[in-house]
Amino acid sequence: MHVARRYLSAFVLTAALATTGSMVAARTPQDVQVRVYDRDHKDYHDWDEREDRAYRHYLEERHEQYRKYDKLKEKQQRDYWNWRHSHPD
Repeated sequence: MHVARRYLSAFVLTAALATTGSMVAARTPQDVQVRVYDRDHKDYHDWDEREDRAYRHYLEERHEQYRKYDKLKEKQQRDYWNWRHSHPD
């Protein structure tokens, strides 16, 4: 009886650890972090949903079509960060 209980306990512990490990290893898109350096203001910005919303608002104000931030020319990126610093959340 004690041997069976020992094996059952070991099995339950192994299953619990395996489940936890796979949950930690599975990354979701929200976990991926992109940091952008703002050279003029000498700071970093996390590009997340909040920043994407601000960027879309910036484009909307200027009546510009959406383009991925990383596809913009350096001058356009700098213009965005100048606008962003004057429009905090």
